Amino acid sequence: MHQTNPPATRLSIFCKVVDNYGDIGICWRLARQLAHEHMLQVELWVDDLSSFRRICPEVDMHAAHQTVQGIQIQHWQNQDGQFSTEQIADIVIEFFACDIPPGYIQAMAQCEPRPVWLNLEGLTAEEWVEGCHTLPSPHPSLPITKHFFFPGFTIKTGGLLCEAEIAPQRSHFQSDTAYSAAFLRELGLTPEEIAAQKISLFCYPHAPVAALLEVWQQQEQAITLLVPEGVAHTEISAFLGQPARAGAYLSRGALTVRVLPFIPQPDYDRLLWACDINFVRGEDSFVRAQWACRPFIWHIYPQDENLHHKKLRAFLNAHQPSLPAAQQLTLAWNGVTQGAINWAQLWREFSASKADISKLSQHWQRKMAEIGDLATNLLQFAHAQAQDRRQK
Repeated sequence: MHQTNPPATRLSIFCKVVDNYGDIGICWRLARQLAHEHMLQVELWVDDLSSFRRICPEVDMHAAHQTVQGIQIQHWQNQDGQFSTEQIADIVIEFFACDIPPGYIQAMAQCEPRPVWLNLEGLTAEEWVEGCHTLPSPHPSLPITKHFFFPGFTIKTGGLLCEAEIAPQRSHFQSDTAYSAAFLRELGLTPEEIAAQKISLFCYPHAPVAALLEVWQQQEQAITLLVPEGVAHTEISAFLGQPARAGAYLSRGALTVRVLPFIPQPDYDRLLWACDINFVRGEDSFVRAQWACRPFIWHIYPQDENLHHKKLRAFLNAHQPSLPAAQQLTLAWNGVTQGAINWAQLWREFSASKADISKLSQHWQRKMAEIGDLATNLLQFAHAQAQDRRQK
């Protein structure tokens, strides 16, 4: 009788925090999904526990080893250390080429069978990733090969992070107005703020926030702007006339600005679901905004020589080819637009297209579902690689 080998049960993720919360945000979501949906033993190596704690308050910033929500957390303090083969997981993921410790790699090469080693890359809609997805990269001196794994927006990529329960949870939350209002009250919003058009703001410091604050004050419809503490600190503090600390708020014209504390990831998802429009940044909140089924504006992480502009246009062409108003506001928000910018007109045209954007969001979700979610696709590839190695 043919005996099949058991699938991998242990998985390690290595994460170096570069973009404040995006890197650890992605890795923490992936770790939770792999542990809770796929029942793997997951170990997460993180170099910055302070940033980690801001999105997961259960994290002890001073612990070298801890278990949070069933996941083993290791404080990754340096590149030193010797490792035994017993310490090596069946699947090893380094996030964004973060260079895992040499001693760990040496131990990987000594394992029989050798673990599946993946470099989980950053998200882009550029066409070149389809040719690089799952490409092998043999180690220059050790008998072990790493594979590149790219998230993405087409069937020739790994898809996006998306937990199985997100869609039903979002649908329930958005259809139950009492439930969503109760959540907003817990964040400190008044009934008037809840009844207004709600906008969440998460951006990098160079975003032209002041320009939109001025436009929003002049609107006929009341607007509540919800900003996590530390985001757009200079502009929000200037509007408030005081330091933009959690709990601070002020109304001027049609606009009320309220500063929120940093909240755990599940609550941030609910915030995106509760708002009518979301400004998001980087990769983690950018993907979560897509699952919120609300209009959103993306602030892309800046790169030298404006390489991020090409990456931004690639996504807009894939996601919003028929929505010029959304594209124009996004391009202006990211500093792509040259010359004088009429922010009032851009906002007016974007607001007029919200219904069309909502329809597109539903179509986009169906399209992404056909690709499959990143965690499942990653495991399927890893298990196929492991089975192939056992048979050789």
